[in-house]
Amino acid sequence: MSNTVYVLNGPNLNLLGTREPEIYGTTTLDDIAAMLAERAGTLGLTIDLRQSNHEGDLVDWIQEAQTNGAKAVLLNAGAFTHTSVALHDAIKSVAVPVIEVHLSNPHAREQFRHKSYVGMAAKATVAGFGAQSYLLALDAAAKL
Repeated sequence: MSNTVYVLNGPNLNLLGTREPEIYGTTTLDDIAAMLAERAGTLGLTIDLRQSNHEGDLVDWIQEAQTNGAKAVLLNAGAFTHTSVALHDAIKSVAVPVIEVHLSNPHAREQFRHKSYVGMAAKATVAGFGAQSYLLALDAAAKL
């Protein structure tokens, strides 16, 4: 097993900082990457952060994390959280632990966001703490 933690981000997360800041805040994905890299350094980990608007990329990267012996995957699947059986199945198909991450609390939002196919397969979920959700998830991953 390596000390690499994959941080995978789904659709529209490339727009963080400008997209619905009242929900997602003003922190950009680059800001989150910098915060994670700094924290990872103190934990003896490295971060491989990626973003795609395409479901298949996320599936491929989950499988790659397994192949490369990643320590863990932090996954913010965005809207795919609530729709993707493919991501659910990819998570179930690998031994690498996957931690679901959300900036907002999906259960405090629209009803359609209350069901998480990702969460059904993930080891754990961290949600509702804004950008800090990623750091909390990384801290948990370090202890796995």
